[in-house]
Amino acid sequence: MKPETFHSFTDFWPHYVNEHSKPATRLLHLLGTTVGIASVVYFIASGRWWLFFLGLIPGYGAAWIGHFFIEKNRPATFQHPIWSFRGDYKMIWLMLTGRMGTEVARVTVRGDEKA
Repeated sequence: MKPETFHSFTDFWPHYVNEHSKPATRLLHLLGTTVGIASVVYFIASGRWWLFFLGLIPGYGAAWIGHFFIEKNRPATFQHPIWSFRGDYKMIWLMLTGRMGTEVARVTVRGDEKA
């Protein structure tokens, strides 16, 4: 299957939101990213900077569980790693500011989901 072609992050964002339409998937992204960032900070602060890559495990692990078992789709990371990474942080910011539910309703065909 040929991946979709996007010419900008603005073009990619609706695809990203549709791939993260269920609140449980978004929550797993938030939890995994939070634990991942905390792990990276810990490894660097404790002088074990060479272990920082282990911080990717909780972030990607939680996200992939959400995609494979909840959304039943493939993570956008496989086809669009940079835009997916950026999308994760935009989504998390919108979740933390209480605006992701509105964004899902605006962008998706399944706008009945809440943040």
